[in-house]
Amino acid sequence: MSTTPNVPYRLEFSVEVPGTAEQVWQAIATAKGMSAWFTPTEMEEREGGSLHFTMGPEMGSDGQVTAWEPPRRLVYEEDWASLMGKDPDALSPLTSEFLVEAQSGGTCIVRVTSSGFGTGAAWESEFWDTMGPGWMPFFDNLRLYLSYFPGQEATHLEASASHPGDAETLWSILHDALGLGDEGATVEVRGATGTVERVGERQTLVRLTAPVPGMLSVFTWDEGDGKATAGVRAYLFSADAADYVRREQPAWQAWLQAISVPA
Repeated sequence: MSTTPNVPYRLEFSVEVPGTAEQVWQAIATAKGMSAWFTPTEMEEREGGSLHFTMGPEMGSDGQVTAWEPPRRLVYEEDWASLMGKDPDALSPLTSEFLVEAQSGGTCIVRVTSSGFGTGAAWESEFWDTMGPGWMPFFDNLRLYLSYFPGQEATHLEASASHPGDAETLWSILHDALGLGDEGATVEVRGATGTVERVGERQTLVRLTAPVPGMLSVFTWDEGDGKATAGVRAYLFSADAADYVRREQPAWQAWLQAISVPA
C-alpha cells in the first residue's frame, strides 16, 4: 500500500547578485551556468527537459524542468525519494523555483523556493534543517561568479577526506593549516593566491587570482558516527585549468588525507 505524503516542507530565501536578467538566467538556468557555481550539471534547457546534478563519486540527483520562462522563472523537480534511497511512493518530488527580478543599478534579486511533501519522519525534518545551510553558501559562489567570471565555463577540482572526530575540531585544524584569514585578507593556499570573499560556519570561500583564476571553497562537515569530512571544491576559469586540475587534484587529496587530527 502506498502512503500519501502530506507533511509540507519549505525553504525560501533571496539573494541580490550583479548582472542583467539575461546574465543571471544564463547562470541559473543552463548546464554551463549551473556547473560554474553549483555542482556539475546536465540539463536539457527547455520545459520537460531532463536534469542531472552530480554530487560526488557515484552520487547524483535526477530531475526534470517543469517550467522554463527565460529570463524570469525556472522550476525543476528532483526525485527526492531515490536521492535519499527511500520508497518512491513515500515522498513527493523536491520542487525548486528560481525567480529573477531585475533591479535598477545593474543587479537582480533571485528568489529561491524549495518545497516538498513527506510523511513527517525524523530524517525528513533533518534533511530540511540541513538543506538551507548546505545550499545557501553556493549562492555566494553565484554572486562571485557573476561579479568576476560571468558567462565563463568552469573546470572543477574536488577533493575530500574523512577523519575521526567532529567537524568543528577538523575545521579549526584545516583553517590554521591553510592560513585562511578573515574576509578581505589576501591568502596563499597551497601555492594558489587569492582573496577571502566569505567566512561562513566551517567554510571559507576564496577568489583565486593565481596561478589560475577562479573560486575555492574549503569546508568541513559532520558525517555522524564520530567522523567528519574535510573538503575543497574549486571552480577554475582559464585555458590552463584542466592541466592545473590534473596536477593539483591528487595533491589536494593526499594533503587532506594527511591532516593530523589529535586522538
